[in-house]
Amino acid sequence: MISMIIGHKGSGKTKKLIDCIHACEEKSNGDVVCIEKGQKLTYDLTHRVRLVDSDRFSIEGYDALFGFISGICAGNYDVTDIFLDGTLKIGGNDKEALVAFLARLSALAELANTHIMLTVSCDEEELPEAIHQYEIVR
Repeated sequence: MISMIIGHKGSGKTKKLIDCIHACEEKSNGDVVCIEKGQKLTYDLTHRVRLVDSDRFSIEGYDALFGFISGICAGNYDVTDIFLDGTLKIGGNDKEALVAFLARLSALAELANTHIMLTVSCDEEELPEAIHQYEIVR
């Protein structure tokens, strides 16, 4: 399952994401992973959440990001939830490429039985209509 938190910069997306991470971490019987660009969430999450800095692994673009998330799922069958903060910063601003990325990610989430939540920094109206097939957290 794919969920997204959408909103312009400063709208509280990361705060909502942190709240969702804490809720999942408390109820998860497996592993929770959070991928971000930079290390701004280091002190907001407990040690039980695996925090990954995309810059440290030179992840740029949607293909690299998808491969990285696939590797996480393939390497650990206990991952129940993956959170991605700063999707457009890591993948790029091409909204059509984002739609294709989400389609691939949705198939991966189903295959790996993993919930994936992303933050997308833009107004919902700026995104293609195909985005609305995924859950949008408000």
